[in-house]
Amino acid sequence: MKQSILLQIILSGFLYSSLVSAETLEYEITIKNHLFSPSEITIESGKKVVLMIDNQDATAEEFESYPLNREKLIRGKSRAKVFIGPLKPGRYPFFGEFFHETAQGMIIVK
Repeated sequence: MKQSILLQIILSGFLYSSLVSAETLEYEITIKNHLFSPSEITIESGKKVVLMIDNQDATAEEFESYPLNREKLIRGKSRAKVFIGPLKPGRYPFFGEFFHETAQGMIIVK
């Protein structure tokens, strides 16, 4: 009996995590030559989003956004996830801390 209940709890957890991940949209951003590409991403308001950032440069970059309250170091030749949202409509700038002059981007929420 206890094993059956434990199995139900475990399976419920897997089902819940699958449903949550199905609701979370993923967007790919590449860092190359100290530029974000794409530099603008449009997302729907009220949605949770994962930004999958692929740093193709040999040097590290730090994804940073004051309005999004996010800061994430991405080592050279590596990938990192940044979770954002749900967000209200608006424009949310982000930038690269180490190459601020060139690494600029915007999340547009509609």
